[in-house]
Amino acid sequence: MSIYNLPLAGLEIGFATSLIVSLLLVLTTRWHGRYSLDATRGVQKFHITPTPRIGGAAIMTGLWMALGVLPQAQRDLLLPVLVASLPAFVFGLAEDLTRTVSVRTRLLATIGSGVVCWFLTGVTLQHTGLPLLDGMLGWLPFSVLFTAFAVGGVANAVNIIDGFNGLASGTVVIGLGTLGLIALGAGDIHLAQLCFVICAVTAGFFLVNFPLGKLFLGDGGAYLLGFLLAWLSVMLVYRNPSVSAWAPLLACAYPVFETVFTIMRRLWCRRHPGHPDSWHLHSLVKTAITARYLRMLPPPLRNAFVSPVSWGIALVPAALAVNYAGEPEVLVQGALASFALYLGVYALVVAAWRARRRHAPIVIPVAAAPLAPKAATVVVKPVAVKPLITTSSNGQGTTSGLVVARIANPSAANQPGGLADHSHKQAAPVLARRRM
Repeated sequence: MSIYNLPLAGLEIGFATSLIVSLLLVLTTRWHGRYSLDATRGVQKFHITPTPRIGGAAIMTGLWMALGVLPQAQRDLLLPVLVASLPAFVFGLAEDLTRTVSVRTRLLATIGSGVVCWFLTGVTLQHTGLPLLDGMLGWLPFSVLFTAFAVGGVANAVNIIDGFNGLASGTVVIGLGTLGLIALGAGDIHLAQLCFVICAVTAGFFLVNFPLGKLFLGDGGAYLLGFLLAWLSVMLVYRNPSVSAWAPLLACAYPVFETVFTIMRRLWCRRHPGHPDSWHLHSLVKTAITARYLRMLPPPLRNAFVSPVSWGIALVPAALAVNYAGEPEVLVQGALASFALYLGVYALVVAAWRARRRHAPIVIPVAAAPLAPKAATVVVKPVAVKPLITTSSNGQGTTSGLVVARIANPSAANQPGGLADHSHKQAAPVLARRRM
């Protein structure tokens, strides 16, 4: 069966519902904004206008509407997954509205969704291609916990990359499209249809989110999409033994790479793995590339141009997964090569960031004298500028786009700092507002 012969009712209804609800959420911001607006202050904030961050509600609504018009076979697959996703979605949405739900609580809720989904479907990971692990997966309790933990990890990874317009939703569409094509090649038409329906629902939100960023995905949407991407990966391997478990891993490769490297980087710098910072690849692409070469564009468009870089990294392992879904040896080599590609791009972007900070002058406004008609301006020699990263007791960033200019010792300040230099306490003799 070809992709062109798949029933379209679910795709059309899901897409239209998600798009309409997304637009309504934007138009009614004045009614729910006091709860839903995402402020511009924070170490990982790059937008300049408070924006609703409850786009996950539009995606969830679109999925339930699509469920009602799907054929029975796809409905039987989607219904238990939607029911099981509710803990992950609800706790994420609660964080969007209250800002009081910890990362640990949200992660545990997502792992709980995985356990509920196993209870409703009986699906778990049973083979990975690693003999020792496969032997342990033969014991059901371990298989359930391992599956739930893996699903929770992927969902959290999608939430980590949700930093710019279209980044997380576009990456999930790439992943789901990859799973759908693999399922189609394996003859699993029903699972393929389900993947494409979720892609269509996500696309409805995507049009409002990218490129202008009128509505953000939020934690509720990120955990929901991450859970769906992870669980459909598990279902693909469970229902099609000919498909290697490495294939869906490559479909989810970019968020997984970002999460693994972030944990390694923070541990290397002796910082808590859960504390937010501005050293993610997408954050560095913004500060080192788009903020430098696309200054003529409005800020929302500059933010949007970060996403295609990450999509390009995600497409490479996705293409390998589609073409070599049943060849684990090739997929393992592809995973290593894709991770090397990610590290190479990261190293290049860090080098560009340091070069920009080393050579860019800092302009510090000085208050004018009482009789002067205009304010004077002092231009300081190029110095090394380091982000001021602070973290509150609950792990949430509290800094608002301010940077520290160390000018007490110019000779030392002109040397680029390493990743470990970003400690929680830094001397701040001069504060200058950074315009991104």
